[in-house]
Amino acid sequence: MIITISLMLIAVSILLCTTRLLIGPSSADRAMSVDTLATVTVTLLVVLSFVYKRFIYLDVALVYAVLAFIGSVVIARFLEKGI
Repeated sequence: MIITISLMLIAVSILLCTTRLLIGPSSADRAMSVDTLATVTVTLLVVLSFVYKRFIYLDVALVYAVLAFIGSVVIARFLEKGI
């Protein structure tokens, strides 16, 4: 029951982030939605690792979180003053 509710909330948040990504009025809004989408994806990987009892997905989630953070820093730096 809790897992179903969690997965439904994650699906709704993915839909909302994708909507903001597509119709965001500025580049900063789009960059923030990509960062939020990456965070939600990490959350989805963690939930799925507990559902399927495959804890290797936690390692994948950790690596994806680090790469998403580096990508967010690069995007923020580009938006601020260019590369």
